[in-house]
Amino acid sequence: MSITAISAALVTVSTLIIQIPVPATGGYINVGDAMVFTSALLFGPIIGGVAGGVGSALADIISYPIFAPYTFVIKGLEGFISGYISDRKSAVKDLLAWIIGSATMVLGYFVAEAYVMGLGPLSAAVEIPGNIFQVALGGVVGIPLSRVLRKHLSSILTS
Repeated sequence: MSITAISAALVTVSTLIIQIPVPATGGYINVGDAMVFTSALLFGPIIGGVAGGVGSALADIISYPIFAPYTFVIKGLEGFISGYISDRKSAVKDLLAWIIGSATMVLGYFVAEAYVMGLGPLSAAVEIPGNIFQVALGGVVGIPLSRVLRKHLSSILTS
């Protein structure tokens, strides 16, 4: 439970630290995906899903509350799916987990904005490049960070 709470808090803080607004939809680009992927690749689907969903939704409640329910589901799925695919050993599985988790996030926000929130496909499409940038940054940081932390956590736990 402690690891889940710490992971969610890290997602919240990393989401709030840097926010680049996207005026077309009212959303923003952030670095929270780095911690969503790190949590998922380190600890698996449950912690990844809870950290991604709860941590990101808390950040939205603070800054863009209208997105919080969508973020809870989308980022929760991103973390869960990434953690589920990763076997926490293979770099190839980590990469696959990141790709599918990223696609889930980009597609999830597109569907939520275009159809659920009623912004329309063109307005929602404006956010796709920013979302791709955001998950790319999340992978560039999250994959290596989780691999380094695995080695350090493994040596700490076995000592």
